[in-house]
Amino acid sequence: MTQVTFVNGKYVATINGKTVKRTKKEHMDYVLRKAGVQGSAAEASTPQESRFSINERFGFVGDMVTMLCKGAQPSVIITGPGGLGKSYTVTKTLEANGFKDMSILDDSFEVGTKTAKNKFVVVKGYSTPKGLYRLLYENKDGVIVFDDCDSVLKDPVSLNLLKGALDSYSRRIISWRADIKDEDLPTTFEFKGRVVFISNLASTQIDQAIITRSMAVDLSMTTQQKVERMRFILQSGEFMPTTNKQFKDDAIALIEELQDKVKELSLRTLIQVTKIRANAGANWRNLAEYTICG
Repeated sequence: MTQVTFVNGKYVATINGKTVKRTKKEHMDYVLRKAGVQGSAAEASTPQESRFSINERFGFVGDMVTMLCKGAQPSVIITGPGGLGKSYTVTKTLEANGFKDMSILDDSFEVGTKTAKNKFVVVKGYSTPKGLYRLLYENKDGVIVFDDCDSVLKDPVSLNLLKGALDSYSRRIISWRADIKDEDLPTTFEFKGRVVFISNLASTQIDQAIITRSMAVDLSMTTQQKVERMRFILQSGEFMPTTNKQFKDDAIALIEELQDKVKELSLRTLIQVTKIRANAGANWRNLAEYTICG
């Protein structure tokens, strides 16, 4: 039986290892039938509504990452829609706690060099299990941020490596007993580092063994909460700081007015409308509506 969830206005299911999203029930039911799996969009579950506001939950992200920086927690999982500040909040918190981003390396960095305890790396895209093993070894004393690198959360071998890295034992030992062929990689090592997962997946789509080893925060949002989050970011003073505040206020007001028609509600949308407001003249509203609504 394939479980279907309803997240951020879409029906979501994992079919043969792939995440499928559809906006209409009948479309999801068609995909399920075509794949030959049991399940129905009519039985879709929705995430339990939190009593905490979206901005409070973003505050929890900072608190959890701070605990991770202090070594009180081996991993943190942050789930929710993209484009509303998950990655920014994590990296800003790491840097506020004295950690340096080593994701982009200069020419003096040599492959195989292990990062120090006060540094972190951000990994995006795709990783094989072997690549994950090397990554864990080379950062065995630091912090690794997997940002939309969901391959490590789906592959069975990668999941087993992560379970070892995030376990609650006093010593977290990771092993690769297959033929390594890389002389600089040991077959076993102790992992003392910490891991942050940032994912657009629903929390129900992440392996429960990883969830139970971590502190997790679900940033799923309604349409109104997305607008609320954008307004909060706009008022912080860090968003487009050189742009006239009136332009930004006009932009968020238009987005809120059109929220049910907008194709994608994210900071990219707010940036786009703000630029149009600042540069398109008297016809800016029509241009902005056409751009974000189609």
